[in-house]
Amino acid sequence: MTSRDPASGPPDDPTPQQGSIPEVNKVTADDITASLKAGFSDFLARPFMSGFFGLFYAVFGLLFVWTLVWLKMVWMIIPAVIAFPLVAPFAAAGLYEMSRRLQKGESFGWSEILTVMANQRKREMGWMAFVTLFILWVWFYQFRTVLVIVLKDSSFSDLSGFFDTVLFTAPGWTFLAIGSCVGAFLSAVLFSVTVVAMPMLLDREVDFISAMLTSLRVVQENPVVMLGWAAIISVTMLLSLVPAFLGLIFTLPILGHTTWHLYQRALPPVEA
Repeated sequence: MTSRDPASGPPDDPTPQQGSIPEVNKVTADDITASLKAGFSDFLARPFMSGFFGLFYAVFGLLFVWTLVWLKMVWMIIPAVIAFPLVAPFAAAGLYEMSRRLQKGESFGWSEILTVMANQRKREMGWMAFVTLFILWVWFYQFRTVLVIVLKDSSFSDLSGFFDTVLFTAPGWTFLAIGSCVGAFLSAVLFSVTVVAMPMLLDREVDFISAMLTSLRVVQENPVVMLGWAAIISVTMLLSLVPAFLGLIFTLPILGHTTWHLYQRALPPVEA
């Protein structure tokens, strides 16, 4: 952890210090398992508060999909659903703070958690949001470009027609193959620069560039284990979308709390 007063919240200095990239620890499958257990324990400790963040994320997802259908932009649903788990770290910011306080045995309520989240606008989290949104913009733009090039002779006016074209025609299969490869690459990039960067920015006085480079180093030093963690997140989040996004009420908080504990295992504590 850090050298801050245990009773205090995370630093809210709008000009974080820039320093060298910290050493990273070796992460094993046992660390993933232990982090999942700790994350589930945190969820059970405050199920309603944790579930609120999952509910908010689920409602946002439903409204987003409904908006795309209402605007007759059905082609956007596939990239939106694939990209949806990638922005989860922002929704989990409050969960990181909950886990931090639970770990220290501190009492807290709604005001403490929401205040910490609001204070992130003064810090480097906004720059991380910019990086994430830029990568998502590239993802949506390339998806639309491939759609126009590969499916230029196809027509669809509703969601059913779109899926019929994509799933049951040769051009649709080509479109899925190209889009999946590009999407996998962009997802890997975004995961690598954010996997520990988000909780690190909340927990330490560090700039977002150092946080991203540290996150990249964690992935570089532990490629197999971190790939496994990425797969767990992706599969769990995508399965949670099936029952009208309702599974996110439970899975998002557990994964968010788990990410906090995994971050602590991936980086050594700050020396006093």
